Amino acid sequence: MASTEQEHGEKLRILIVPFFATSHIGPHTDLAVRLAAARPGTVEPTVAVTPANASVVRSVLERHGPSVASLAVRIATYPFPEVGGLPPGVENLSATGADTWRIEAAAIDEALTRPAQEALVRELSPDAVFTDVHFFWNSIIAGELGVPCITFSVIGPFSNLVMHHLGGTVDADSDCQEVTVPNFPGPEIRIPRAELPDFLRCQEKDHGFSSPIMAGQARCFGVVVNTFMDLESQYCELYARLGHVKRAYFVGPVSLPLPPAGASAGESPCIRWLGSKPRCSVVYVCFGTYASISGDQLRELALGLESSGKPFLWVLRAEGWEPPAGWEERVGKRGMLVRGWAPQTAILAHPAVGAFLTHCGSSSLLEAAAAGVCRC
Repeated sequence: MASTEQEHGEKLRILIVPFFATSHIGPHTDLAVRLAAARPGTVEPTVAVTPANASVVRSVLERHGPSVASLAVRIATYPFPEVGGLPPGVENLSATGADTWRIEAAAIDEALTRPAQEALVRELSPDAVFTDVHFFWNSIIAGELGVPCITFSVIGPFSNLVMHHLGGTVDADSDCQEVTVPNFPGPEIRIPRAELPDFLRCQEKDHGFSSPIMAGQARCFGVVVNTFMDLESQYCELYARLGHVKRAYFVGPVSLPLPPAGASAGESPCIRWLGSKPRCSVVYVCFGTYASISGDQLRELALGLESSGKPFLWVLRAEGWEPPAGWEERVGKRGMLVRGWAPQTAILAHPAVGAFLTHCGSSSLLEAAAAGVCRC
């Protein structure tokens, strides 16, 4: 049985179902707060996650503070699928590098993940469903219940268009170091093969990129995209016009408005550390959940941060890696190394942060833009 954190009344009940990654759960929770703020007292959003991911939702809600909108957001949980070789409680891509592929494979496996999600949707019987793009089956379930289903995409229309046109065209056995996006509606786009995500580099020839996902989007009432027109207006217009989806709404950055740094994340050690640094003096370093970085690259980065002489906050998600001998002693209080999760939105909003060294994931770019921080 699903569990909810409080009983609901007669309101416009919206169920929001994010993917098992902090980079998805955060924007989905931000969207829930914005929906509640748009119709105070009427819209009642519920964010549906597995038990170990509920804390991620709560941390985002805490960042928004005790507002009417954030207090209106509820949390529902459903069981994470049983996956061989995966320790209990490991349910988020950012939780461990070694088991990332197991979590991702389970998440997109309809036979594993759909039953628990479907039971939750039918039990809560919402008036509308917002689903992560990965969970294409939710559009079918919502259709059977006679309620609209809307896909929420945390990546922008440019990336969506590129993936759509690359689908089924990348030859895994080719020696070519660059891939040209075929039939792209705009300037020629060439991408180094090494920079393509695994699901595009490793797909079987002519299999097509996630055709069930694209079919799910086509079934939906529309797609909500975490971007804004001034950021990529050309591609917003193309995305809406080319007919891959029925309707497109560009609503980002959903992380706006940002609260004053420390207002709700003040207990975080890294926020307290930032409070000791001058304005715009700190380089924030984080390469997200998916980026694959070798030990040699991490070593060079560590030595580069050391030799820069600048204060830095480095959030690292690499299991088993240790900095060079004596590095932490030499860096001292000038730098802070955080292993695992950190409150990125609050960090970027902090006045001490002057630059962001990032893997350029969509959510990270939007959060940096919202905070007015230079990306490197």
